[in-house]
Amino acid sequence: MKILLLGREGQVGWELQRSLLPLGEVVALGRDSHGNPDGLCGDLSQLDPLAQTIRNICPDVIVNAAAYTAVDRAESEAELARTVNALAPGVLAQEAQKIGAWLVHYSTDYVFDGSGQRPWREDDATGPLSVYGRTKLEGEQAAAQCARHLIFRTSWVYGARGGNFAKTMLRLASQRESLQVIDDQRGAPTGADLLADCTAQALRLGLANAGDSAQHPLSGVYHLAAAGETSWFHYANYVFSLAQTAQAAIKLIVKDVKPIPSSAYPTAAARPLNSRLDTTKLQSTLGLHLPDWQLGVARMLKEMNHE
Repeated sequence: MKILLLGREGQVGWELQRSLLPLGEVVALGRDSHGNPDGLCGDLSQLDPLAQTIRNICPDVIVNAAAYTAVDRAESEAELARTVNALAPGVLAQEAQKIGAWLVHYSTDYVFDGSGQRPWREDDATGPLSVYGRTKLEGEQAAAQCARHLIFRTSWVYGARGGNFAKTMLRLASQRESLQVIDDQRGAPTGADLLADCTAQALRLGLANAGDSAQHPLSGVYHLAAAGETSWFHYANYVFSLAQTAQAAIKLIVKDVKPIPSSAYPTAAARPLNSRLDTTKLQSTLGLHLPDWQLGVARMLKEMNHE
């Protein structure tokens, strides 16, 4: 079993290097050629070298954890965002289809317009508000052209490695006595480790039921996020309360945390207000349990405090 992992340097890619190892040999590539085996390309903006890399490796599984994720900058770099988020998944799907490989691809709640109050289901109408959201939706559609595909939509991803919302809030809370945090966007903070572990479990099921070259019964779009919901404001306060209880190395001086609407913090790209994702399909079809978001965040903060 050979697995090609793209995006090894990202939060999800880092965790996937761990979770995929029990399944077989993992060839993990980064965007920068430094550290890649000679002649192999992990840069999704280089479409022809990317296709040739797949032909050279001939993997049984392709896991694409790479993406253009600079949401605001994408408004002025639409062509690059589309190449990485939409055209590259099309190349992956085409090459995977030729060799009968599985394709795993990650998408986002940004494919929806963020309206309403209930969690989004996989079959709900999409309506992205930004270049990022539109390119990710196009990437989903391209990836689905591979008969054996798993597309995981997720939201509010964080990891112990690299930057994330919790780390930013802790840093600001150690520097300022007053903070303002958006309170009208709701979703579920989801750990990169949870995404990686669920991916490995889903692939085990798919690989155990190989089938023929036709559309695999497990193929499809799945919503994958931690259980529960919160706002950025309540997320920040949860992080602060844990840090104070644990007497973290970072000393907080913040005394006043005020909730504000999204309109008070304008950005180049519009954010969906409702990022809730209904994970019923994933849990019932793949038999996976998704823990409450607080558990993953608490674990991450313990790791940070230990470091």
